[in-house]
Amino acid sequence: MPTLPPSLPPSLPKWAQRMRRAYRSGSASQFILYGNVTDLVSAPPKESDDKAERRYLSLRRFLTGIMFEPFDVVLHYDRGRGIRAKKGSDHFQGFLKAFDTFRGTSWSKPTAGDGDKSGPLALANMLPRDAGRALELIDRFLRASQQRTEASESSSGRVPAPLKVAVVVDYAHFIVPRGEPIHQTSERAQTLIRLLDWASDPAITEGAVATVLITENLTDLNRLIVESPYSTKIKIDLPRADSLGRYVHHLTGDDERFDRVSEVSRELLAAKLVGLSRVNVRTLLLEALGSDEPLTLATLTEVKKRLIEKEAAGRIEFIEPNRTLDNVAGHHEAKAWLRQDAALLKKGRLRAIPMGYLLCGRIGTGKTFLVHCWAGEVGIPVVEITNFRERWVGASEGNLERIFTILHALGQVVVFIDEADQATGKRDAGSGDSGLSGRIYGMLAKEMSDTANRGKILWVLATSRPDLLEVDLKRQGRLDVHIPLFPPGDAESRHELFAAMARKVGLGVDPEHLPTLPDNDQIGGNEMEGILVRALRLYETQAARQADQGSEAASAGVDEAASGEAERSLPEIIAEVIADVRPSAHVERLTLMDLVAVKECTDSRFLPERYRELSLSDINRRIEQLRLVVGE
Repeated sequence: MPTLPPSLPPSLPKWAQRMRRAYRSGSASQFILYGNVTDLVSAPPKESDDKAERRYLSLRRFLTGIMFEPFDVVLHYDRGRGIRAKKGSDHFQGFLKAFDTFRGTSWSKPTAGDGDKSGPLALANMLPRDAGRALELIDRFLRASQQRTEASESSSGRVPAPLKVAVVVDYAHFIVPRGEPIHQTSERAQTLIRLLDWASDPAITEGAVATVLITENLTDLNRLIVESPYSTKIKIDLPRADSLGRYVHHLTGDDERFDRVSEVSRELLAAKLVGLSRVNVRTLLLEALGSDEPLTLATLTEVKKRLIEKEAAGRIEFIEPNRTLDNVAGHHEAKAWLRQDAALLKKGRLRAIPMGYLLCGRIGTGKTFLVHCWAGEVGIPVVEITNFRERWVGASEGNLERIFTILHALGQVVVFIDEADQATGKRDAGSGDSGLSGRIYGMLAKEMSDTANRGKILWVLATSRPDLLEVDLKRQGRLDVHIPLFPPGDAESRHELFAAMARKVGLGVDPEHLPTLPDNDQIGGNEMEGILVRALRLYETQAARQADQGSEAASAGVDEAASGEAERSLPEIIAEVIADVRPSAHVERLTLMDLVAVKECTDSRFLPERYRELSLSDINRRIEQLRLVVGE
């Protein structure tokens, strides 16, 4: 088995070092590379380079020119471009000529990528591009290359002279996509078996052969490939701050424009760009240098968010921190707890930080608003995961895998999932969604329980029905702190929230002049907003009617004051609306949401007085009664 060049410096990427060790030890000859596979790779300088500067190559060029440099033949294959001999085309051509002789084919004619300069090829002379025939041809070449012999120097016969061959299969998820074996077509099943065979057949694994499958998401590949014990799965991560720092110096080291347009140092720039690929960093810097527009921290943050959201295909949205917890009315204990954790984060006391939070409570209690306000105080990025579910098999899991890659690259981040009872899936959701819900649940549960992420990835899940969340997902060690939120239960809290909602809808009334709400703990933020909007509607209708009456009175020469009806003030109209408001038609369902939030609470300080003395048995009994009433 050939060894990769010992002269390669230890500055190879970690994933490449791992790949080299596995191949040299003989423990694996097939590798599945996934993750950040479309980015540039940091490569050692050429030996002839006096400046000894690192190079940045595409993954495919890196594999061919660096990892497989000592190999005799390197073949690339994907369904779009077919087979290409990136190295050792003479060996491959010799095999094709022999194959043509026995099979009557004409594949030994010049092929694209072999360095042929004779001009365009006729379609009939192109190598097969469909996976079945192309991989069969490569398989025959691999086996023939290991049986190769040559004349001995002593002229006493022939001796074994196997070729060192590497095969790179790009876009592997289009060749062996996710799917159950029983549903595979015969051609796809043959392709799957062939790739599995390359990883396990001693005729290949014990020879001088290496095979590489490249895919962006591991979950997009057929599970038999992914779960094969004979192949080594290697994730290529997004670059970290130190690696990005070297790349920024590489791009801008000799460019005088950088000092003119950038208001931040190269080191700070690299630290702020964590979470981006090198390709995106290059795009950002070239645009900035080409436009001569100032590169400030504010513009840098904005562009970074835009690029990450684009890279995640809209499945991650950054929450803009334009509010703080001061904007939250009520929920004093919840705000105090979150502020304490924000302070611990800023001081680096990560051991004391919970793995995650569960915000629960009836609709309209401000769960989402609380997270958006905390984003203004926590001091690290806050992102919301949205729209990652898709109808196609494997697509949702691939989206989630991509999201996890970006989250890890960000270093420290708060991850918010709203309506978590519907987004996070179920352990056993039946066959209605072909097992998608269970796979989503499994991926999230595994990621959320990784203690290496403590203080780095903080999960915040919000739901009005925490009882519908899987118990394993909301347990301690995943969501350590369960914070229930309730409508205000006393007159002072109600007035505080009422004044906050008045500011939200743009009501020009002094809070002291707002009428008093009924002593009813069923009136929450949603109900208050509804009251204020109805009052504004009446007020604006009154103003419009009086304006019309004034115009008519002026035309008729009548005194305006005598012609119109008495004008009511906005507080008077609000009081009238409050008097006319009917109770919610869904009180039982809303009360059920309150009680399941009480049951989930992990600290009694979050509970109003009316719930603190309730025993668990009392809570469960009332919950069961309410479920019967609402028909669950």
